Amino acid sequence: MRIKQGFTLREVCGERVIIGEGLGAVNFGKLLALNESAAWLWKQAVEAGDFTVESLADRMCEEYEVTAEEARQDVMEIIQEWKSVGVIAA
Repeated sequence: MRIKQGFTLREVCGERVIIGEGLGAVNFGKLLALNESAAWLWKQAVEAGDFTVESLADRMCEEYEVTAEEARQDVMEIIQEWKSVGVIAA
């Protein structure tokens, strides 16, 4: 998987949100606000280029005090959310 080109993480009014660049990419009904750990995962995904649930879960275990299963579950949930708003490609 990879983050689709044209989407970026920004801070807007103290909230971290994924937004599309260009008027054609903006759909205010699908702006996605991220908490701190989800924003961290987004940055890891961007840095990695191509990523998998496992690769992001491994990074999450290195950064946070979570079990491999907790990290995997959290990553699967956020990736599903990203897929639902169309910001990642499989």
